[in-house]
Amino acid sequence: MTVKEEFRKLLDLLHIEREEDLKTYYQKIKDTSIIARRQEGVCWYPVQVENTSFDAGERLLVKLSRPKEHEHSHSFRSGSLVSIYSNKNNKQNFENSVSGIINYVKKDYMIVTLEKNTEPEDLNLENIVVQLMFDDSSYLEMETALQTIINPQEKRLQKLINILYGIEKPFFNKQFEFKIPSLNDIQNKAVNLISSAQDLAIVHGPPGTGKTTTLIQSIIHTLKTEKQILVCAPSNAAVDLLASKLTKKLVNVVRIGHPARVTEDSLQLTLDYKITRHAHFKELKALKKETEEYFNLAGKYKRNFGQREREERKELYKTAADLKKECSQLEYYITRDIIFNAQVIACTLVGANNKILNDLHFKTVYIDEAAQALEPASWIPIIKSDRVIFAGDHFQLPPTVKSYEAAKAGLDITLFEKVIAKTDAEIMLSNQYRMNNKIMNFSAGYFYKKQLYADETVAEHKIFEADFPLEFIDTAGCGFAEEINPETLSTFNKEEADVLFKHFTKYIETADYHDKLATINDIGIISPYNAQVAVIKELFDNSEFDKLILDKISINSVDSFQGQERDIIYISLVRSNEQGNIGFLSDIRRMNVAMTRAKKKLVIIGDSATITRNEFYDKLLDYIDSISAYRSAFEYLY
Repeated sequence: MTVKEEFRKLLDLLHIEREEDLKTYYQKIKDTSIIARRQEGVCWYPVQVENTSFDAGERLLVKLSRPKEHEHSHSFRSGSLVSIYSNKNNKQNFENSVSGIINYVKKDYMIVTLEKNTEPEDLNLENIVVQLMFDDSSYLEMETALQTIINPQEKRLQKLINILYGIEKPFFNKQFEFKIPSLNDIQNKAVNLISSAQDLAIVHGPPGTGKTTTLIQSIIHTLKTEKQILVCAPSNAAVDLLASKLTKKLVNVVRIGHPARVTEDSLQLTLDYKITRHAHFKELKALKKETEEYFNLAGKYKRNFGQREREERKELYKTAADLKKECSQLEYYITRDIIFNAQVIACTLVGANNKILNDLHFKTVYIDEAAQALEPASWIPIIKSDRVIFAGDHFQLPPTVKSYEAAKAGLDITLFEKVIAKTDAEIMLSNQYRMNNKIMNFSAGYFYKKQLYADETVAEHKIFEADFPLEFIDTAGCGFAEEINPETLSTFNKEEADVLFKHFTKYIETADYHDKLATINDIGIISPYNAQVAVIKELFDNSEFDKLILDKISINSVDSFQGQERDIIYISLVRSNEQGNIGFLSDIRRMNVAMTRAKKKLVIIGDSATITRNEFYDKLLDYIDSISAYRSAFEYLY
């Protein structure tokens, strides 16, 4: 298959993925009543406006709550697009709807950032409905990128395509090696590799190896010779992390993206916020107010309306139009002034196609967490750049693909993986500063060819001296049976959750006996199944643990822990059946993420009889045996 044929295939797979995504959405809302949609989790009704306020970028924020008796689980997430409208007299009034993006959502309330120029009075609606909307803008941007690389018009882009697909070799300009004191030897080699790269460099960063720290130092070094750099990642959270860390190093960062999708810490870096702090903003605000006043005067009702009044209105509208044009010109000047003076433009991969960046081209783009990005999305910022620096780890979380057909045909294979396989431009960071040796060693051997080493500062650290850093609690033979939640179709295992709770209780008592509770900063409890997460949360919510302990605990799915670390990690594997079906557990990259979050203590609870039919878990149990970390769940049944 030629490169063009591969791109056309990618385009076809993207269409399949979009159709699957759209189909899933419409299945939830098509031909269903508001009550049915509420049960499906794509609609809140009725909704109460709790309060309104304006954010730093002068966009209207609204807090909406739903009655506590409406306890249906919902699909609303931070960053989701929503429509707010009236259902007065059971008639859905879409014409006066207001659009917005969710900032923050909990079980019974959400905070939404409304589209620009929305005023509080626009929410004077009766029987308010909040409807989750399908947003296909990212698909359109990815499709545009693929169409561009199928028929590239620029020689530089064609060369980059050839290099990334292994047709041509990347070029490195050998130079005198420099050393950044805050980095270790391998991190310095990575920064030197990036500095010498004329086309491409790849930083493979396993867990705890300081990938982000290395990238930050590399970006700062690159800014010595380049006026402006594009920095991207697939997720808003990853972009915000880089933007925040660069800002702390006194780099002038502009964060491109909707304020609702940006963390509070990064809000002051957004273009919207920086516009309100610009030297000419007061002038802009006064102009807008004057424009509005002229439009209001022109539209004012008059009892007697003759030729003179007609001429007056015409003149008022002309003045308002001239002022509006002046507003647009001043706003354009302010925006360009902010953009052109930024050292780093930070955005998601899809956000790199924001119209504000239309006429900009960059010498270098950094793409962090590249192993989590769909290939079509990765091309969006690459098209705007002369060279690309990838960073990530293809042995951690893969990109999310909703269509089984598209994933099976290759949409889940990232550009990062292809480039590592086809080119010789990679360096792997090998010193990790997170995990005890015994926690690290299995992943180091299975995924990283035994090229991952624990720094001496963490290699032997524990919660208390007599502790075992790694334990596997085997539920085989206990008669625990997995169950399926009929509403969510997610799997759970109550007995296994009970064992986890009992082990945790005993462990905390032991840590307290050794007077080490104060040294435990944070604890993570992970399960691949949301239903099991809910079961475990209920156990801890109803427990008698001191608030000081409960405040240290996070209970969630694997994906939510990506990029994080905890002193203690518990993992509940859930699956227990005679057929050896392990479902999500077969995605061993997710298991790698879960295990490598732990710094000092890792406890895995599962049924060895079920999971060891899979080669990965069979080898994991061999390793567990080799370090005497095996325990039976029978110890915690009575």
